[in-house]
Amino acid sequence: VQLQASGGGLVQAGGSLKLSCAASGGASSIRYIAWYRQRPGQERDWVGRIIPSGGTEYADDVKGRFTISRDYGKMTVYLQMSSLRPEDTAVYYCKSWSRGSEWWGQGTQVTVSS
Repeated sequence: VQLQASGGGLVQAGGSLKLSCAASGGASSIRYIAWYRQRPGQERDWVGRIIPSGGTEYADDVKGRFTISRDYGKMTVYLQMSSLRPEDTAVYYCKSWSRGSEWWGQGTQVTVSS
């Protein structure tokens, strides 16, 4: 499984960005996808996830602002981020996992200016 995260960039506070996590390795590689982020000088934090049923869960600080969706036809999972805040500035990573194994994308930088 290989994951390619993209879509990061510079945005003003209150703006939106949509990140993509494109996967190779068949449909099973995007059944379970989680997004994480790592702020400068901090640990990598869980942002949210999507599971095979399509159900999603989010960290409290992004709930209501971020939405995870999946497109099996494009083998891609998305993280739609709205109402962005300067504290959302981080490198964002996607992770796939299955049967005790996990795979990470390379990360994409999101910078939110005040």
